[in-house]
Amino acid sequence: MQPETRYATSDGLSVAYKVVGTGPRDLVLMSPFWGQIEHLWELPSCERFLRRLASFSRLIMFDKRGSGLSDRVSGTPSAEDRMDDIRAVMEAVGSSRATLFGMSEGGTLCALFAATYPERIDSLVIYAGAARFTPAADYPWGLTKATIAALDEYSRTRWGSGGMLGTIAPAVAADEGLRRWFGQLERLTGPPSAVRDLLRWNMEIDVRDVLSTIRAPTLVIHRTGDPTLEIGHGRYLAEHIPGARLLELPGDEHYPYIRDTEPVISAVEEFVTGELRLADHDRVLATVLFTDIVGSTERAAALGDRQWRDLLERHHLLVRRELGHFGGREVKTVGDGFLATFDGPARAVRCACAIREGVQTLGVSMTAGIHTGECELLDADIGGIAVHIAARVEAEAEPGEVLVSSTVKDLVVGSGIAFADRGSRALKGLPGEWRLFKVDGV
Repeated sequence: MQPETRYATSDGLSVAYKVVGTGPRDLVLMSPFWGQIEHLWELPSCERFLRRLASFSRLIMFDKRGSGLSDRVSGTPSAEDRMDDIRAVMEAVGSSRATLFGMSEGGTLCALFAATYPERIDSLVIYAGAARFTPAADYPWGLTKATIAALDEYSRTRWGSGGMLGTIAPAVAADEGLRRWFGQLERLTGPPSAVRDLLRWNMEIDVRDVLSTIRAPTLVIHRTGDPTLEIGHGRYLAEHIPGARLLELPGDEHYPYIRDTEPVISAVEEFVTGELRLADHDRVLATVLFTDIVGSTERAAALGDRQWRDLLERHHLLVRRELGHFGGREVKTVGDGFLATFDGPARAVRCACAIREGVQTLGVSMTAGIHTGECELLDADIGGIAVHIAARVEAEAEPGEVLVSSTVKDLVVGSGIAFADRGSRALKGLPGEWRLFKVDGV
């Protein structure tokens, strides 16, 4: 589950923010042009990116005024207004000093904040940032007039279609599921008029003259094939911020959380904490099982609170008994079902089938989804894309079905478990098509 959204007050406006993690250092994340702090958690790669940041910090993230879940404004907010929002959120969460991590134009704003409020800054990280966004006589990089006109036209005629994904991550532009997610992100960022105001701010801001006054330790990260802001922007920042370190990464993604997230996260962790954990210390291959009671809301209404609670207690005892029998580990209850892990897929399948048979004696039906993949260990919880896949597989199951991914089917060869092909499906928030199989016999 994603952390709760709260609101800070800045100049009478409500600014939406989230806090996750309990690390010893505060890390304020300044989003890029497109952003909505709840929708970001719906993309598995982005959720993993955010939770990794929160594993070594207290991560503070918010929607800029005029966008996302924060209050709408009239016209284009000034840089001072935006910096007031950063301070308001920091004060709301009791943060006196923090590392600022800005992406795209968020990095530009973070650079200005670091120069203006050095007493509030421990360090500064800029990913795919720029000192300004349009070319000048002594600044040859930037968006051309034709590109700006095309962006303006897109905001008027195609905003919300997800078409801008091709300018952010061209290698995955054909991924229909990701395009739908990005289209929704566009719409949740704001209506076309608000987006044009954001675009106008980007085209007018120029922080070149203040870069030399930044005294905070600074890390500039830029991909060499960035399709939106070419590498020259990052090199300029690193050359003009005193003592800044430049990390050039391969790739062509303007945002850091869509595909190749690990190099960015590792660099930020090492820069902020002074040390780098081995990534595989907190990751493990596991088989993930999700279960759910079919029609639980209707059944609870028919039985009444007390009888439903009694039935639910018997259900939970039954599930936990079978988990113990098959060597499963209960992670947590999710609604009226369970999230559990196993060290082998065959045991997970057999356990799910035993639970299915057992709950029939209680007069209820269940669905189950199973996938095997790498999971991130989060204290007593687990995360990572394998968890999302298992949840999405369970959501596709019909009443009484145990549904598995093709990965599970392929790994239990020789176990005697029989499957029926359910075909390929597009799973919400996940790229590509996924082949699913119904367990036909154990």
